[in-house]
Amino acid sequence: MKFLIHTYGCQMNVRDSEALEAMMLSRGFELASSEDDADIVIVNSCTVRQKAEEKAIGKVGNLIAAKKISGLMGCAVKRLGEDVFKRLPALDFAVAPRALGLIPKIVSDIIGARNSGKARKRILELGDDLIPEALSSHTTGSWKAFVTVLLGCDNRCSYCIVPDVRGHEYSRPASEIVAEVEALAKGGVKEVMLLGQSVLRYGIRNDAFIPSFPSSPKGYTEPFPRLLERLCEIDGIERIRFTSAHPGGVTDELVDVFTRFGKVCRHLHLPVQSGSDRILKDMGRRYTREEYLSSVKRLRSIADDFALTTDVIVGYPGETQEDFEATRSLMDEAGFDNSFIFKYSPRPGTRSSLKKDDVPKEEKERRDQVLLGDQERRGIERNSRLIGTVREVLSEGPSKRNPDRLSARDSGNRIVVWPKDDDFINDGSKVNLKITDAHAQILIAERI
Repeated sequence: MKFLIHTYGCQMNVRDSEALEAMMLSRGFELASSEDDADIVIVNSCTVRQKAEEKAIGKVGNLIAAKKISGLMGCAVKRLGEDVFKRLPALDFAVAPRALGLIPKIVSDIIGARNSGKARKRILELGDDLIPEALSSHTTGSWKAFVTVLLGCDNRCSYCIVPDVRGHEYSRPASEIVAEVEALAKGGVKEVMLLGQSVLRYGIRNDAFIPSFPSSPKGYTEPFPRLLERLCEIDGIERIRFTSAHPGGVTDELVDVFTRFGKVCRHLHLPVQSGSDRILKDMGRRYTREEYLSSVKRLRSIADDFALTTDVIVGYPGETQEDFEATRSLMDEAGFDNSFIFKYSPRPGTRSSLKKDDVPKEEKERRDQVLLGDQERRGIERNSRLIGTVREVLSEGPSKRNPDRLSARDSGNRIVVWPKDDDFINDGSKVNLKITDAHAQILIAERI
């Protein structure tokens, strides 16, 4: 039978979908080429924002048909629980994020029941069954891969539902991660992205190192720098990225890893959410404006072209114009290379949802547009400094916007495009490019 997975949300959801695809293929299922061709349709849902949840629920609702087996997985399932079947009465199964390893068996059981003429039974799995196969399974053929190192989150920010839907922090054993990356490297992977909701907390809640794991040659004592150091030793891996970070994890050892190891990409996604100390305290972010900017300063000291990106929320309950201006000024002082701006959306069960959502929709939109305009200007300023420099990039194939150009990313995760020439370049090939022009989010180059 043929299956299809639709994915909404973050990179962790993308990774979960890839793992599920690999498990389904290993059990003899085939990947469908389209929705019409699929016998089984599964939607991987996000619930961080209301609109994202509605899109996923709407998509699976549209796909449900009598001839298909339909399933919903991901964060929305954990949030909705039994109510998911009230929203989607014809749904066959629903599975929470950590239980995704159960899906292949669930689908097989449903097929068996249908073939034997048994009455339809809806299946709901909300547990935290961590099946190792669901963490380490990968599809093949790509030169880059996501690798989950930290599950869940314990930060409990006031606006965030992630701890409720993805559970407590759990750091995978370092030896297991190393073995997974070694296998990926043997399969042709050159770049890995290490995933964790607050990835710099790797190894903090539970010890991820067995006694036989090698000690750090450089003397690192913190878990995440120790892991990065070991991954840098793996032959074939050329780049290591990781996301998402918290300012509290920007330690001397982390800065040293960025400085010492060329394989560790010089880019960090460091969500700030607000530049107002009052709002940051209410959010439960556990740092001040000054402390955040101190972390930025330390990262910028690594190299002039070190890239910093961030997340910001506008219209948080009680956010005044003064609070908003504090965010604007922090973003300029930090000099972000790119920013992802989100209009506040209350999520059921979070502390902030108990507050009055008192910033009007129109004002949220205005503030959003102001920050986007600021970032456009800032992005051009940051990227223009790179004109005339030579960037080492890994090719990603034809540009999505212009097939007559090739696209790549540098160590700072900046998109670089250049004209196609007669020499064919494989995806993942290392290329040296001279930057000739700059836009807010794209660098224009010529091949050397």
